[in-house]
Amino acid sequence: MPFTVDQFLEVFRNYNISVYPMQIFFYLLGAIVIIFSFKRTLISDKIISIVIAFLWLWMGVIYHFIYFARINKAAYLFGAAFILQGLLFLLAGVLNNKLSFRFRRDIFGITGAIFILYALILYPVFGFFMGHVYPASPTFGLPCQTTIFTFGILLWFNKRPPLSVLIIPFIWSIIGFVAALSLGMLEDIGLLFSGLICLLMLATNYKKSMLPAQ
Repeated sequence: MPFTVDQFLEVFRNYNISVYPMQIFFYLLGAIVIIFSFKRTLISDKIISIVIAFLWLWMGVIYHFIYFARINKAAYLFGAAFILQGLLFLLAGVLNNKLSFRFRRDIFGITGAIFILYALILYPVFGFFMGHVYPASPTFGLPCQTTIFTFGILLWFNKRPPLSVLIIPFIWSIIGFVAALSLGMLEDIGLLFSGLICLLMLATNYKKSMLPAQ
């Protein structure tokens, strides 16, 4: 690692102090996504896609380019990937209408709900007990929590999402997990598990859809 644990946590401290109260706004955005996944309207899918896209664009530009790049120049590469992911959500969900979300009482809906619960509530709780106390701690709207949240929403699909929107989040789930584990951020174990489970579940669903009817 080109930086220490203290430097890494200091990035979170600087970010959280500087952007406050955006953290509250991000939780409101998360609530909007959840509400529109339950309460379907003609524009529900576009609203959800815009919110998820905004979060990824924010992480790319604000977190990676402005804050994380101060201690790790690889952040410019990560930021570019996050910006691309945000644009992919806009392209697939807003322009091409290929993203549709609805909570269902099945294995996909329940698993997605667990990921969302972990991202919004359990992640910061676990982090607190591991000594990662606000403001020197990750918050929703930053890469690891938001990626877990994204995997949860993708499992609430009403229309199978294109695999293109899964590639960057899955790659980040590996990179982020390995880096965070080496820095003692054990709450990010959920990042890798959510990425693997989401990819396997959606890949299995794709495979079943391609099987000939019996």
